[in-house]
Amino acid sequence: MRQPSAIARRVAAASVSLVVAAGAAACGPKDNDAKGSGGDSTPHKGGTLTVLNSEPQTDFDPARLYTSGGGNVPSLVFRTLTTRNRENGAAGAKVVPDLATDTGRPSRNATVWTYTLKKGLKYEDGTPITSADIKYGIERSFAPELSGGAPYLRDWLVGAADYQGPYKDKKGLSAIETPDARTIVFQLDKPEGEFPFLATQTQFTPVPQSKDNGTKYEEHPVSSGPYKVVKNENDGEHLVLTRNTYWSAGVDDQRKAYPDTIDVRSGLDSSVINQRLSASQGTDAAAVTTDTNLGPAELAKVSGDKELAARVGTGHFGYTNYIAFNPTVKPFDNPKVRQAIAYAVDRSSVVNAAGGSALAESATTFLPDQKSFGYTPYDPFPAGASGNPAKAKELLAQAGYKNGLTVTLTHSNAKDFETSPEIATAVQDALKKAGITVKLQGLENNDYRDKIHSVKTEPGFFLAHWGADWPSGGPFLAPIFDGRQIVKDGANFNTGLLNDTSVNDEIDAINKLTDLDAAAKRWGALDKKIGEKALVVPLFHPVYKRLYGKDVKNIVISDWTGVLDISRVAVK
Repeated sequence: MRQPSAIARRVAAASVSLVVAAGAAACGPKDNDAKGSGGDSTPHKGGTLTVLNSEPQTDFDPARLYTSGGGNVPSLVFRTLTTRNRENGAAGAKVVPDLATDTGRPSRNATVWTYTLKKGLKYEDGTPITSADIKYGIERSFAPELSGGAPYLRDWLVGAADYQGPYKDKKGLSAIETPDARTIVFQLDKPEGEFPFLATQTQFTPVPQSKDNGTKYEEHPVSSGPYKVVKNENDGEHLVLTRNTYWSAGVDDQRKAYPDTIDVRSGLDSSVINQRLSASQGTDAAAVTTDTNLGPAELAKVSGDKELAARVGTGHFGYTNYIAFNPTVKPFDNPKVRQAIAYAVDRSSVVNAAGGSALAESATTFLPDQKSFGYTPYDPFPAGASGNPAKAKELLAQAGYKNGLTVTLTHSNAKDFETSPEIATAVQDALKKAGITVKLQGLENNDYRDKIHSVKTEPGFFLAHWGADWPSGGPFLAPIFDGRQIVKDGANFNTGLLNDTSVNDEIDAINKLTDLDAAAKRWGALDKKIGEKALVVPLFHPVYKRLYGKDVKNIVISDWTGVLDISRVAVK
């Protein structure tokens, strides 16, 4: 059973590094010259790339980071068994080998996964990377003082549920075997065909036990990637990375490592970041951001400037904004009421409230509209772009509310254009046409999250959103609709409290598949089956629009992250 409790942190982080939390049409060759602007478009080595971010890169320890595909800035220092394919659009949603020679060899019905390390792998001090280092890196991620990473391994590995890490339990995890210096074997509690995706998480980074100094390791983690940390100020607010001379492109075909130095500066206001990237003066000419979108007003200004418009990267990340229902709360216990709201919603007005079609794409499926998730087009309650209030009224009458009804919609007061007042107001206006009076309950963001993620306090009708840990239907559908993941005394994400045996069984059956294309088709079919229950009303998928400096080259934006991949960037 997947543990989703930490997964939703990427609601905000989706746009950061995936995550941090920020395709097919990505930017790259279609929106821009994929090799960058300027007279000489060929990417060259050298120079300094500046990264301007609002959120600091805190807890720069592979055990504590919650990233998929290795992250963005983290992936420059930490290599993992597998990683994301660093290509534009849909091609970038594939998992590929990193430290390992392949994406893993399953056996015993995908309950055992074996990896072999490439030859010639070295740390920044020239010492060889071994399978024992990867085992130790995973084990230390279980230590309570290094918490924060993805929770899957505690669930998936045999006997790992109560493990407290190597500082307290030096015996380690018997579910991870290292028969020799280049082989590592994982024993799982149940079949997991998507284990290669999990092996992209930074917890799979090798850590030499002799260099581990616990919570201080983040100050100078030992690099297995093309760059090493030479400065980490104010817990990731200012990071400076320089070349790891022992890294070799011969054993790493994913990271190009063009710049000599990566200078990451965080804690900046989003408007300041966009102003600096727009002006592109001095060092900002060779600058990017991995966590700051253009807002509606900024995008309108940029779109009117040909030079600026050519420096906007467009990306898509697996993410859905939706209306959620709690069917234990009246009148939402009546499926016809939920269906009526689905028909009444005006998605065109919601998209406008989210910043317009350049920043949001209308959604009728819970799964994002990308092949890797298993996207299967469907609309169980077809009402067109503007809704169908007449059909909604008809269903309300059948439900016993021929004179309409009054409901309360809970939302966040955060100005995020996702679960914020603008979206709530658009829903309110649309439902009014169907005879549904909507009272708005806006909460501060922490109060909002606490309320909607507790079975005891969950409202009947609220705005929500979800981002995937990796580009597949599994981490998208299971946490929200697997009845075995309902958490009664903690953070709960199965907001519809669905516990349907046929749904649970199908999740288990798909998890056994190691053919990810076949699995994707099954996730798409399951999405359609669940969608017909009207436990959620999908509203829109966000689109990321981000500026980059005029001297930045080789723009790659994959559907895995939805944001510019700094491991591929070069500067003029």
